[in-house]
Amino acid sequence: MGQPGRTVCFGEVLLRLAAPDRELLFQSARLEARFAGAEANMAVALAKLGRAAALVTVVPDDAVGDAVVASVRMHGVDVSGVSRGEGRLGLYYLTPGAGLRAPSIIYDRADSLFARARPEDFDWPALLVGASWLHLSGVIPALGPDAVKLGLAAIEAARAAGVRISFDGNFRPSLWAEWCDDPGAILSEYVEQADLLFGSHRDVALLLGRPFDGDEPDGRREAALAAFGRFPRLTHIASTTRQALSAGHHRLSARVDEREAWHETAALDITDIVDRIGTGDAFAAGVLAGLDDGPEAAASLGLAVAALKHATPGDFSQATQRDIAAFRSGGLDVRR
Repeated sequence: MGQPGRTVCFGEVLLRLAAPDRELLFQSARLEARFAGAEANMAVALAKLGRAAALVTVVPDDAVGDAVVASVRMHGVDVSGVSRGEGRLGLYYLTPGAGLRAPSIIYDRADSLFARARPEDFDWPALLVGASWLHLSGVIPALGPDAVKLGLAAIEAARAAGVRISFDGNFRPSLWAEWCDDPGAILSEYVEQADLLFGSHRDVALLLGRPFDGDEPDGRREAALAAFGRFPRLTHIASTTRQALSAGHHRLSARVDEREAWHETAALDITDIVDRIGTGDAFAAGVLAGLDDGPEAAASLGLAVAALKHATPGDFSQATQRDIAAFRSGGLDVRR
């Protein structure tokens, strides 16, 4: 099999402002600034794994936008599809978790430059040249009615170009609550066109309007089969099961469902967590990078990339194939 084409990741880049040293937000007079965003996280994680990845978005035509482009490009992501305009970058505030206190996020992205973008602002036939996948997430339609059209236009262009679609549900209740009483109906429009869905039994329940018992493997398989029945284009569904024992100790497993088979990894204890945010995007990158080798390889790589992301500050995964190999070898002594 030849080298796969690139993955085009479409979505909003955010400025992340986090309380330092596991403090409460504004407990001291400083915040740590980094760039983030589900699709940017995905593009960086793929590039670090050696996969061709491009980011398509719009950022301010100022020093902030310059910094966004530089921060993504330095990791090997193609930023030729990043356009510039007049407006503000969306942001979010993070209170990190500590002990038995869960992390929390406050969004400030209303009327951002990306949220005001229109479908005609993006030349999708040109942006999708050489692409194997278009990746986007449920964060886009959560931004409002105009953003719903923005994401659907990208999907329509990908379908017309024969590009496969990877969609991460990334359900954000606080964003949907501002304007929509039935997010499941809108998200279903996206999933109807997807080949690969990143979503748990809870996401499927939202889409189908009925609950599934995620505490049992049979319940998760039931949810996957129900989704395959409702969305005939879907070929794969990838998800994780997470048990948060404390802010610094989680137990994580990964699974990939196909229509006729599925594979779930053993649970992995992840301790001394540095930063939990962005681990879902790291998982998604690992799955997509390993998908051509089958569900077992995809689930295993997804779990490995996600696990290593827990030890990395910021939203961006830094795991390379060398890091994955070292992780799988089990050695924790200094590598010299």
